[in-house]
Formats: sequence, C-alpha cells, structure tokens
Amino acid sequence: MKKTVKDIDVKGRRVIVRCDFNVPLDGTVITDDIRITSALPTIKYLIENGARVILMSHLGRPKGEAKPEFSLKPVADRLGELLGKDVVFAASPLVVDDSVVAAAAALRDGDVMLLENVRFRKEETKNEPEFSKQLAALADIFVNDAFGTAHRAHCSTVGIADYLPAVSGFLIEKEIKFLGDAVANPERPFVAIMGGAKVADKIPAIENLLTKVDVLLVGGGMAYTFLKAKGCEIGKSILDEESVELAAELMKKAEKMGVKMLIPTDAVCAREFSNDAFAGVYAADCIPEDLMALDIGPETTTRYMAEVEKAKTVVWNGPMGVFEMEKYKAGTLSVALALASVNAVTVIGGGDSAAAVAQFGLADQMTHISTGGGASLEYLEGKELPGIACLQDK
Repeated sequence: MKKTVKDIDVKGRRVIVRCDFNVPLDGTVITDDIRITSALPTIKYLIENGARVILMSHLGRPKGEAKPEFSLKPVADRLGELLGKDVVFAASPLVVDDSVVAAAAALRDGDVMLLENVRFRKEETKNEPEFSKQLAALADIFVNDAFGTAHRAHCSTVGIADYLPAVSGFLIEKEIKFLGDAVANPERPFVAIMGGAKVADKIPAIENLLTKVDVLLVGGGMAYTFLKAKGCEIGKSILDEESVELAAELMKKAEKMGVKMLIPTDAVCAREFSNDAFAGVYAADCIPEDLMALDIGPETTTRYMAEVEKAKTVVWNGPMGVFEMEKYKAGTLSVALALASVNAVTVIGGGDSAAAVAQFGLADQMTHISTGGGASLEYLEGKELPGIACLQDK
C-alpha cells in the first residue's frame, strides 16, 4: 500500500501535485473537463487542510518548446470556476524561473497555483535531474495524482520524488484499489473483455490475464488475427500479420490453463470503412474476400453478454467494433449495457472503452473507469508503474 495525502501533515506546507490536465481544447475552449473534475477531491482536501497548493501537468505534445496553443491558462481559468476561488497561473515559458519561485513562496494556506505546461521543458520527458530539482525546490511535499502518466518516468512524475517525500492523491489511490484488486483479488467468476485494433498492443495484458481470469472475451479488430490463426477466411478485415503465431499460442495457452476464451462466431461486415456502406452479418470464419468486419455480430453479442451476466468481476479494455459509427456500435453498446446492469465489480480500462461508455451515457453505472488508457493497460500487464513505484509505502 502506498501512502496518500491523508498519511501526512500538509497544514502550512507547500504541496506540489502532479495532475493530468491533458484536456481536449477547441482553441482555448475546454471541450471535456473530466480530467480536471477528477483531480478535485485531492485539491479540495489539500485546500481544506491548509496546504499551499502548487499544481503541475502536461498538455499535448509541445516537444520541449513553449507553444501558446499548449498553454495551461484555460485549465487555470476552468479550475478557478470549479473551485470557486482564484487560481494563480504561473505563466512562465520556462515553467520554473525566479518569478515562479517567488510566487510559490508567497502562497498562503489554502492558496492554489498552477505551473505552465511541464513539457515546455525538453528535460521533462527525459527525466533530467536539473528540472526535477527546480520543481522540487518549489515545495515541501510531492503528491502524484496523475494516473494517466504514471507509466512514464518523467521529471514531474518520478524525478521529483528523488528530492521530496512522495505520496499519492485520491485518484491514484482509487486506480490502485480498483485495478489492483480486480486483477489480484477478484471475486469470481472473473471475466476480461479485450478489444481494440492491434493484437500486439494487448498481448502482454492477455498473457497476464490468462493466469488470473475464468473467461476471456476477444472482440474488436484484434479478433480477426485470432480467427486467421485458426485458419479462417477474414476477407479485408484488419489483420496484425506479425501476431498471428502469437494469437495461436495464446489460444493454446488458454485451453491448457482451463480459461474459457471466446472469439467471434459472426460479424457485421461491409465493403468499406464507412457508415454509408452496405452492411450485413456473416459467419466470422468465412468472411467474403471483398468485405471487412467492423463489429461483432448478434450471435457473438448474445454469447458475450451471457458471460458478463454470470460475472462477479469484469475488466474491459477495448471496444467490440467501430462504435463511433451508428451501423457498427451494437456490439460495443450491448456489452456496455450488460456491464451496466450486472451485479459485479466493473472496471473500464480507459481509452476507447471509457469513451464508449461515456458516449452511451453509461459511465455512472460502472464501478470504476480508469483515467489512463496506456497506464491501465500496463497495470493489466502486471507491470510496476514508475509514477507509483516512486511513492512512499505505508
């Protein structure tokens, strides 16, 4: 167990918090502020307990240059609205300079300040000690609450912990609890649902999950690599050719370990990647050569929903099809509805799966939706995340 902000005295202390404010912007307008609202419990706790709060985050990929379109100023403004108080924005393109040091020193108990985009400094992603020291010099305590970047060893996520006492915020605590407990100590039956396009991206997670789950459901574009490995005709469906042999090995491994591994038996297919193309349902093992599969079919959907309905723990990472298009969203929607109604712990592994449940208006019916797609996938792979490993143990 890692220490959290509740395990330390923060009153009158300068606390620097790594948040994930990598929000989508339309010019200077934030189009989705969930990453800001997710950080509020930690920020509010620190304010209420008399800390002097310094926030930091990245935004986009400015590649070590101070680019105005990647400024965190819109985040400071929105955060001020949500907190109902002024948030001091340290607008230095250097992130840390004499004026920023002075502003941090001038903070009073309960004040909040936001640094400029840490990726304006090229040292950030290289985890170079000089920038880590500059960030650490602003504060007395480091809190990491950015699960979405916890798999990156950067100055603001890992390097700073070499110079300050480091603990987690409530968001990372929640991620560790739900992702960790779901994988390490699940109530059974434990069902994992893996989708998305590329098998290669998910192989380490599938290998790790096969040692833990009772049932593994495979969907999305990656399913057709598994079907190809079985010698099926998959038409123009997406194929990760380099992973065909690995897919075959995973199916053998599942059989050997007694894990029920299901792949599609039917698919919604079209001639082109378009919502306007003619679409029909075909057997997944003999898709015509001029068609591509864009969603799991109704028979597969029924089988997958039946497995979810029996589950007590479900982890879902990756959609069943091209859910963004009306014609190919049925599989993903049906799985999401099954998760929303089942009496089980349901953990959504960020990324496209999180986007899907949000699009369908089902987000509040899931037990936990991870805030980090890449980080949650690495967690499911059984990897130790650098941004969590560097925090103090209880």
